[in-house]
Amino acid sequence: MSAPVEWRKSSFSGGGGENCVEVAQGQDGSVALRESDEPGTVITTTRGKLAAFILGVKAGEFDHFVS
Repeated sequence: MSAPVEWRKSSFSGGGGENCVEVAQGQDGSVALRESDEPGTVITTTRGKLAAFILGVKAGEFDHFVS
């Protein structure tokens, strides 16, 4: 039997707890992500790929998607 997933959200999340991105560590070392208002939809990735994505966001590599 597998242990329950321990979801975490940023301390910067708003008061109501909705519309937040939550993360959890998978038993296989993967990283799981979900939106708090859609907890049944989960995506998984590796720690390295998530770190590269975050660095890309910080560097502005995806700004053209929102402007």
